[in-house]
Amino acid sequence: MNEKKKGGGALLGAAFLMATSAIGPGFLTQTASFTSQHQASFGFVILVSILLAAIAQINIWRVLCVSGLRGQDVANKVLPGLGYFVSFMIVLGGLVFNIGNVGGGALGFNTLLGIPTKVGYVLAGGLAIVVFLLKNAKAAMDTLTKILGAIMIVVIFIVIIVVKPPLGSALKNTFVPATGVQPLFAPIITLLGGTVGGYITFSGAHRLIDAGITGKDNLKEINKSSIMGIGIATIVRIFLFLAVLGVVVKGVTLDSGNPAADAFLQGAGQIGYRFAGLVLLCAAITSIIGAAYTSVSFLKTFHPAIEKNENYVIIGFIAVSTLIMLILGNPATLLIVAGAFNGLILPITLGICLIASKSKKIMGESYQHPIWMLVLGVVVVILSAYMGINTFLTNVTSLFA
Repeated sequence: MNEKKKGGGALLGAAFLMATSAIGPGFLTQTASFTSQHQASFGFVILVSILLAAIAQINIWRVLCVSGLRGQDVANKVLPGLGYFVSFMIVLGGLVFNIGNVGGGALGFNTLLGIPTKVGYVLAGGLAIVVFLLKNAKAAMDTLTKILGAIMIVVIFIVIIVVKPPLGSALKNTFVPATGVQPLFAPIITLLGGTVGGYITFSGAHRLIDAGITGKDNLKEINKSSIMGIGIATIVRIFLFLAVLGVVVKGVTLDSGNPAADAFLQGAGQIGYRFAGLVLLCAAITSIIGAAYTSVSFLKTFHPAIEKNENYVIIGFIAVSTLIMLILGNPATLLIVAGAFNGLILPITLGICLIASKSKKIMGESYQHPIWMLVLGVVVVILSAYMGINTFLTNVTSLFA
């Protein structure tokens, strides 16, 4: 009974870890900005990006968890040395995003309690570090991500009730966007990368592997946890979309520096603004934890010392992120490059997993990867590669313009 309860806790913990890793400061900013720009038609972006994200995630989680191998080990089995390249990309992207997450935590503290930004950096990094100082850090991580994820959902829902968004228009435009489909391509790929790009989709899968929920016999649980993760991220995305939509349909122009907080302020006054700070703080802390845990999980199979001292390496990762944020103050250029870089990681990692899914040596003799899943996975690889390359070239070119 205890084992079953523990396994169930890990399944939900993995789902929340993946979802809250995705729901970072960038997630909030993207959703608010795109809602302001495309209004009700942004519902279509959410629908398509979530379908693509679900295809990518189910493919990746099945391959990793059935094989019992982490992403870097699967890559090394597909092509020796490839795992080191994948790990380098994910750890680099995770570090730079974590710097941004620390900055988002400071902004959350400032919005919620008026705490100065530099103090906020230290508090945000320090809170995340405390989790990994605890004796049972992984169980604490599971519990904290669940609690903070639930707080975000409840708080945003309260704001929806206050701002009264046009639900009929949102529903209609989710299936038939008024803007047409073509202008929505870039936001779709941006959201896809922000939901399952880089380290994000691996966070939950690696958590399941750490909990021993692996092998073909656990496929039902693996699929369930994967869908729950996407579902939680989708609920927060939809709620935030509706909360912002209820404000921008009234002709309000949002502050581009912090559009999510400004939407809450314009829609629900000072209490809404404080709520925005609470959401931002929860999003940042959970994303710091998710980015650090997953980035280090890509390193720990390369040397026994890293696995043996995993929590201390994670603490070091968070401390370095916090220190860089303190020194740089506003790493805008780094975040632009990292965001574009992240868009390139998904087609590579998903492509590797699709190749691995057909390998008996990796998956075992009895495993059969569904053909429909493979075909849809290839479609996501092609779409994300095409748009990822375009986004990367556009963003990097803009830095030198």
